[in-house]
Amino acid sequence: MAKATVYNAQGQPVGEMELNPTLFSRTAKVSVLHRVVVAELAHQRQGTHSTLTRGEVRGGGRKPWRQKHTGRARQGSIRAPQWRHGGIVHGPKPRDYNPLVNKKERRQAFAAALTDKAESGALRIVEELNFPEIKTKHALQFLTQLGANDGRVLVLLDQPNETVYKSFRNLPHVLVRIAPAFALHELIPARHVIATKAALQKLEEVWAK
Repeated sequence: MAKATVYNAQGQPVGEMELNPTLFSRTAKVSVLHRVVVAELAHQRQGTHSTLTRGEVRGGGRKPWRQKHTGRARQGSIRAPQWRHGGIVHGPKPRDYNPLVNKKERRQAFAAALTDKAESGALRIVEELNFPEIKTKHALQFLTQLGANDGRVLVLLDQPNETVYKSFRNLPHVLVRIAPAFALHELIPARHVIATKAALQKLEEVWAK
């Protein structure tokens, strides 16, 4: 069973923690990861876009001029698509963009991404995470002590913590999430993943089945 070093709030190693092989010894095809990420991004779309067809645009019921002997092209309505202010042909209508992804595939993708972070040394486990007050300085100092201040950082907590969240909020490269409510497209590009022991336990409760 794989093990990971556990750090304290000062960035000093204080012990080791065994990693659940169900979450940290998995592989997945790139196509599975891609499918899950595409589904997550599609799920963010509202799908409320709507355009009017020629039958829905107000007006245009009267023929603009007679059919023949005008020298102009025949027209049946001023709301035809070729007219200014006319209806839209094949325009977007409200639709659902949420593709279905199997639970098994989703768990496999997350486990594979977590395995990659653990094997590459990007995963940092801390005993607990809290600051005495809301200060960006405290958050930056914490990242520096952990050696995680050189790229995107994903911080995983087990429960909401306003002090931690607001301290990290002003750092544009840091995302704070409550496990297991984070997305795969947030996990994959993170150079460092900082998780509390309690957050990992919540991940195991939900995904290690």
